[in-house]
Amino acid sequence: MAEIYELLHESRGKDYRAEAAVVAGLVRARNPEADSLLDVACGTGAHLRHFAELFGKVEGLELSEAMLTMARAAVPAAVLHGGDMRTLSLGRSYDAITCMFGSIAYLQDTDELASTLRSFEEHLTPGGVVAVDPWWFLETSLARHVSGDTVTVGERTLTRVSYTEREGRTSKMEVHYVVADPGSGVQHFAEEHVLTLFTRAEYEEAFTRAGLRVTYVEGIQSGRGLFLADRAGGGRR
Repeated sequence: MAEIYELLHESRGKDYRAEAAVVAGLVRARNPEADSLLDVACGTGAHLRHFAELFGKVEGLELSEAMLTMARAAVPAAVLHGGDMRTLSLGRSYDAITCMFGSIAYLQDTDELASTLRSFEEHLTPGGVVAVDPWWFLETSLARHVSGDTVTVGERTLTRVSYTEREGRTSKMEVHYVVADPGSGVQHFAEEHVLTLFTRAEYEEAFTRAGLRVTYVEGIQSGRGLFLADRAGGGRR
C-alpha cells in the first residue's frame, strides 16, 4: 500500500502540490514569517515534499514504518519522526503544524481530539498556526458509499474499489486493490479504515479546549474544508 499510495491518489485527481500551496497561503495570511513546518501523519510525504518547497525547514511525523520509509525517500532533506500524534512530544516548536487528508479522524473521541490538539498547541512558536484537514463531519457523511477507479501508470494498472458504511459515529471503509504489472503479475490486497465522525461543532470545541482560536474555511480539500487555528491568547505565552 505504501508503494502505490501516492501514485494511486494522484492518478485519481488528487493534487498534492495545489493543496500544499493553498494551506501555505492560508498559514502565511496569519503568520507571514512562518518558515518551519511539522506535517503530522505525513504518510509517504505526498504533501510534505511540496511543503519543503514552500518552507525553509520541514519535518514529518508518521506512525507507519512502511509509509515513513517512502517519505524518507521522497523528502530526503526533511527530518522525519516515527510516532503517534496522540503522544506527540518532540521537544521543539514550529511556525506551522499541519495534519492532512482526514488523518485526524483516526482519533477515537472528543477527549482524544482535544488532547492531541493541545499537544499541537504546545509545539507552536509564538504566532504559530495549526492547519487540520478533517474527515467528513457526522452531519455531512453518507450512510453507504461505493467508490471505484482504475488507472494505468506506465506498465502498471491499479484498481481501487471501496465501500464505506456509517455505523453510529464511525465511518468504516473497506478498500480492495488489484495491482497488475509485467514483473509480478496480478496481486490483490485489502485494508480497513475506521474513522471517527465528529461534528463540526465538536471539532471547534476541541480546538477551544486546546487553547486554540479556530476558523473553518469551507469548500476546499475536496469539500471537507480546513480548520485554521492559533493560540487563543494572541499567540504568545
